[in-house]
Amino acid sequence: MTGPDRGNGSPAVLVIPQWQGSAARDPQRLAEGAHRLSALLPAARRTVVDIDPRPGQHQDGVRHLDVLIRSLEATRAALGRRDDDTLLAVGGDCGIELAPVARAVARHRDSLAVVWFDAHADLNTPDTSPSGGFHGMVLRTLLGQGPSPLLPRPEERLSTGRLVLAGARALDPAELDFIESEGIRTLSVQALREPDQLVSAVAGTGATHVYIHLDLDVLDPEHFTGLSCPEPGGLHPDQLRAALHALTERFSLAGSGVTEHAPAADSAGSDHVLQRILDGMGFR
Repeated sequence: MTGPDRGNGSPAVLVIPQWQGSAARDPQRLAEGAHRLSALLPAARRTVVDIDPRPGQHQDGVRHLDVLIRSLEATRAALGRRDDDTLLAVGGDCGIELAPVARAVARHRDSLAVVWFDAHADLNTPDTSPSGGFHGMVLRTLLGQGPSPLLPRPEERLSTGRLVLAGARALDPAELDFIESEGIRTLSVQALREPDQLVSAVAGTGATHVYIHLDLDVLDPEHFTGLSCPEPGGLHPDQLRAALHALTERFSLAGSGVTEHAPAADSAGSDHVLQRILDGMGFR
């Protein structure tokens, strides 16, 4: 099965320059990264969400919660003005994925699996998060357990049986406990070097459609430096590209998101890597 928009050269792109979900040093670089990444894509179908660039208030265990609420509302409104079957969301921090993933879940229900490429599991709650950064809570929120103002509607919530964690290697104890108790499918960096293992894991969910979340810190920082939260021992860009290509060849692409690009000095080399990754997703 081939993704419906694979290789069409003209993705619908939603640029969400939100940085307030990040707990990293100099998080404003993520807003710049969203625009830099979107510049590698065709401009004809690009929409930029109007995100408040200012910091917000730390409330209920979440940094900048008031700004995140407004960002979610703005993203939902932007999605409501589009009827694209497939959309690429460009961030910004991982929190930008709330509305795009919820939209895909509501549209595809049990035929959808979400593959979460990330060095971190993003499965904390405000009570377990060591930093208060929402980018470490977004996936748990999509599962229906997170800050109440940011929770998806019941019909938009992901189930753990339709989730595949790919490349996570820096997990907090509470996240490990949750993964074990829920039996969440996980693939190590080593396993991802064989794309067939990833395809089998997604097929095991029963899905025909896939939403691909890509936090760029799934990459090894030795091979890609534009990361806000680098973790050693990650994927080589060519391995990631092969994994993405395998997914989009086997499953229909319901949507995707690329997040956490923090541009570094060697931007030309980073742009080349990003272009190859986008090609692996069928966007160029």
